[in-house]
Amino acid sequence: MNELFAGLVAGVFGMAYFVYGKRQTKIAPMVCGVALCIYPYFVGSLVWLCVIGAVLLVVPFVTDF
Repeated sequence: MNELFAGLVAGVFGMAYFVYGKRQTKIAPMVCGVALCIYPYFVGSLVWLCVIGAVLLVVPFVTDF
């Protein structure tokens, strides 16, 4: 159940990042948004869901493109 909720949260943030990246014409938020929407299908562990999600949430702020 926790994995399902973490995947749902990742998908919501992924859509928000994708829409933001598309409106601002920035590549990093768009790519991270798509990755946030897709990766929960391939990761089964709650710990790895949180770790990968946190990394993908931070990447657009660290990169400059």
